[in-house]
Amino acid sequence: MREIIVCTFLTLDGVMEAPGAPDEDAESGFRHGGWQKPVSDDEVGRAVAGWYEDSDAMLLGRKTYEIFASYWPTADPGNPFTSRMNSTHKYVVSRTLTSVEWQNSTLLTGDVVDAVRKLKESDGGNINVVGSGDLAQTLMRHGLVDEYRLTIHPVIIGTGKRLFADGAIPAALEPVSVSTTKSGTIVSVYRPHGEPGYDSY
Repeated sequence: MREIIVCTFLTLDGVMEAPGAPDEDAESGFRHGGWQKPVSDDEVGRAVAGWYEDSDAMLLGRKTYEIFASYWPTADPGNPFTSRMNSTHKYVVSRTLTSVEWQNSTLLTGDVVDAVRKLKESDGGNINVVGSGDLAQTLMRHGLVDEYRLTIHPVIIGTGKRLFADGAIPAALEPVSVSTTKSGTIVSVYRPHGEPGYDSY
């Protein structure tokens, strides 16, 4: 069984929107695009590269797919991530796209939850959900996330889309690994571990 792994960059206050560039996602007037690079370092890069070693596909929502598809096909070939992003298989979830042109991309049609369940049962390696906040929240609500790989950066944005938004399903998490880089970024891996426990001091 393939596993669904949510890979996300977060601010300290949980914002995941537009980490990569100022004009990446200005929806709803978001003014903080490109917040990640100033608070990142090479240790973060190595950790993120490791996230892809046991995965052979990505699962993307429409917006993240369009951002990636406009950048990676013509990105610097000297960047080792360029080849990886272009060659890996991309499964794309969208209610509006009718085709996907980026190499090795497949458009998933019909009910997204059913489609992802079928993906999990298919042959292959693990599947990374990269960015794609709305899609990630749908998968979380239906218990389809097997692991979270998160970088939590030392910056507070105050507004923007959050991975764990209001209405997230309560869940306990089991830490797999947690470390801190020289820039103060927390690199963490968690797996769902049932429902939260409640007690008193």
